[in-house]
Amino acid sequence: MIERYSLPKMKSIWEEEKKYEIWLKIELLVCEGLCNLGKIDQDTLQNIQKNAHYSLDRIEEIEKVTRHEVLAFTTAVGENLGKYSAYFHQGLTSSDILDTSLALRLKQSAEIIVEDIENLMKILREKALEHKYTLMAGRTHGVHAEPVTLGFKFALWYSEMERNLERMKMAKKEISYGKISGAVGTFAHLEPEVEEYVCEKLDLCPAKISSQIIQRDRHAFYLNVLAVIASSLEKFATEIRSLQRTEIYEVEEKFAEGQKGSSAMPHKKNPIISERICGLARVVRGNALTSLENVNLWNERDISHSSAERIIIPDSNLLIDYMLQKFTNLVANLEIYPERMKENLERTKGLIFSQRIMLELTEKGLSREEAYNITQRIAMKVWQGEGNFLELLSRDPEVTQYLSKPEIEKCFDYQYYLRNMDIIFNRVFDKPTSDDKFIKR
Repeated sequence: MIERYSLPKMKSIWEEEKKYEIWLKIELLVCEGLCNLGKIDQDTLQNIQKNAHYSLDRIEEIEKVTRHEVLAFTTAVGENLGKYSAYFHQGLTSSDILDTSLALRLKQSAEIIVEDIENLMKILREKALEHKYTLMAGRTHGVHAEPVTLGFKFALWYSEMERNLERMKMAKKEISYGKISGAVGTFAHLEPEVEEYVCEKLDLCPAKISSQIIQRDRHAFYLNVLAVIASSLEKFATEIRSLQRTEIYEVEEKFAEGQKGSSAMPHKKNPIISERICGLARVVRGNALTSLENVNLWNERDISHSSAERIIIPDSNLLIDYMLQKFTNLVANLEIYPERMKENLERTKGLIFSQRIMLELTEKGLSREEAYNITQRIAMKVWQGEGNFLELLSRDPEVTQYLSKPEIEKCFDYQYYLRNMDIIFNRVFDKPTSDDKFIKR
């Protein structure tokens, strides 16, 4: 798979030029709404539409004096409108433009992130089906537990990203609200119909009620969804890092020709993308905490949130877009070593079958505690290097009085642990998978 990133698309949403472009669009829609209500005439509207333009240099020049970006913008545009400038930004407050613009940009960003998640889910599904029966050790507390499959692991990740997809769609809906309601949100100098008109044209919903701003619980929800997505990606990446360790070495990030792993040790191949994702997840979570702190503002509004949002909102969207695409590419090109997985399954000399032995003993009439103690006693001998589990069980008189050798050997069947894999996959992917083209391994 060739690396493909849409970061320029996401980046363009958060560039200064795009911001002013959206501001002007909103201002002109307000003028249209006022014209619809007869507040300004058609000639005035046409003159404003024709002559409303600005220079970025001029905005910057004015802002050095005014120290107010929206005033700098409206002044720069107004200089080109002559007498019609009286109707530009009429009855509005800065946050009518700022927050409605922000809602639109967040909605556009959410659409990109939704697509990113869907692309990752597609790759995870493919890998899950391909490796549905690729046996590997399940690990709890970092210690071998019972067998699972690599496909099972990918299916688990797919299911988590499916939840993240729904969360992201909810976040998109939650953030898609604009406001054109004036200085404290009471429509004192505008009619609500103008807000409804502008929001409809932008494919946003008008906030049912706002103060001077859109309430920041919406933005906190959005950024916390991004933080959950980042945490999921960190979890997946941590698993890859763990499985790439030399002692395990069951999977490995693709190592490109000419790539170097260490300035000092030429043999090194490090999971750098996974580590990068883990590091960036911390940034996204930190931004989410700041968004929660932005919910609390004085009275109808202060601007303590504004400076932080200029960093946390663009950065979080850019980071999640980047992280999702990098991880999708990582999974698509992941080096997988099934033979190593088989070797590792044998490292504990059969101990992974201990629960099945214990349960077989209970089937013979022993209490669970009795069966557990017998099985554990023999398992501890294996840990101490006294032999493999099957041999020790077959020679132990306390075991053989209940289980024959064929019955013991039957408990050491890997396929037993795959018997419900079809049911699990049906649950995850909502369709039968037994007829898929991938063959049992």
